[in-house]
Amino acid sequence: MPFSDVPASRPLIGIVGPCGSGKTTLAARLVARGLGARAIAQEHSYVPAMWQRLTQPSLLVFLEASYPVCTQRRQLAWTEQEYEEQLRRLSHAYAHADLRVDTDRLTVEEVLAAVLGGLGLEAHSPQGV
Repeated sequence: MPFSDVPASRPLIGIVGPCGSGKTTLAARLVARGLGARAIAQEHSYVPAMWQRLTQPSLLVFLEASYPVCTQRRQLAWTEQEYEEQLRRLSHAYAHADLRVDTDRLTVEEVLAAVLGGLGLEAHSPQGV
């Protein structure tokens, strides 16, 4: 379900984090369970609050992932300085996140469970975890 089609009774979950943290994967899993979710590419914006302007989420999830893990997941050819710059651009979203999840040692399903549990949304997930 596209984020614009989310019923008003359901929260829109915005997801931010560095490249390779799992934003797109988590958003797809949440949407598959009937929840409104959108991966936000805040890490590419120089505007600190762009995540708010683009999406206006009810809830904001910050997915943390280390430089080595992001690099391995996405096979990225980037420097640690570029990763650090993404974290700098994400600092406003980090400060405003309703939930932060370190994804380094978690499977996709464990990240999903951590987010549903951390946001108290298990009851809103018709297919369960």
